[in-house]
Amino acid sequence: MKAKISLLLACLLTVGLLAGCGGSEAPAAAAPVQTEAPAATTEPAASPAVADASQMTTVEEVVEEGMTPIYAESLVDGSYPIAVDSSSSMFRITEAVLNVENGEMNAVLTLSGTSYSYLYPGTALEAATAEGEGVIEYAENAEGAYTYTLPIPALDAAVPCAAYSKNKELWYDRTLCFRADSLPQGAFADGFFVTAESLGLADGDYTVAVTLSGGSGKASVSSPARLTVKDGTCEAVIIWSSKNYDYMKVDGEQYLPIPNEDTSAFRIPVAFFDRPLAVIADTVAMSQPYEIDYSLLFDSESIEAAP
Repeated sequence: MKAKISLLLACLLTVGLLAGCGGSEAPAAAAPVQTEAPAATTEPAASPAVADASQMTTVEEVVEEGMTPIYAESLVDGSYPIAVDSSSSMFRITEAVLNVENGEMNAVLTLSGTSYSYLYPGTALEAATAEGEGVIEYAENAEGAYTYTLPIPALDAAVPCAAYSKNKELWYDRTLCFRADSLPQGAFADGFFVTAESLGLADGDYTVAVTLSGGSGKASVSSPARLTVKDGTCEAVIIWSSKNYDYMKVDGEQYLPIPNEDTSAFRIPVAFFDRPLAVIADTVAMSQPYEIDYSLLFDSESIEAAP
């Protein structure tokens, strides 16, 4: 019996030695898990040549409530001085001339300083990655001021315009709004404006909702306003929240106040509806008289016969 046990142990020991010497295959290493390579990002990296928010002054809104884009086909070919609002106090336009020809518009801008080498009709990032294509160089006028000719897709709309600073060597985002209400009425094509004639308003007295924009935002006007139509011509009575206005100007004509005990009131012409009408009101509330730019929008859908 002892001999059989000894023989069995010897066999087991022999089998173990053979396995340790490679007599049987070691288990195969586990295959690595196949994972999908991360997709390459399609967003461009931020360019070091673009100014970030911390390097910019306060950004101002330039498109006012009630504005709708106006395109070249609504204008008569020609050149017109035009007012331009800028989103940055560091990008001040002293003069602008709008050119309209064959369904396209551009504007020649004169800046207050000479700190910008180039403009670009787009964002700062687009300008930084454009590799010079589409960049607008300045030209000096007779007074040495920098001028740039910028394509304009629409008036009364936000127009992106990047500006390259000489000193900072950075592109800055700017937004411009070319104001249609600063153009003479003769700049617009026939049928563009909604008028008393196009509305078929008979002679008589009406009321119309009016919205005031511009100024400091402290002043207001009464709405609805009284509207009179005679021989196709409209006049509205504008009643201000302040008694400190001594005249108004509309399309270059000056209008004096009508008698009113409590506040300033004026009878002014209303050449059209549903578009901002540029007006000037002179206030004597300050240390000296001061003209303030406003706009009035008369809503044609609100017109009702006066009670």
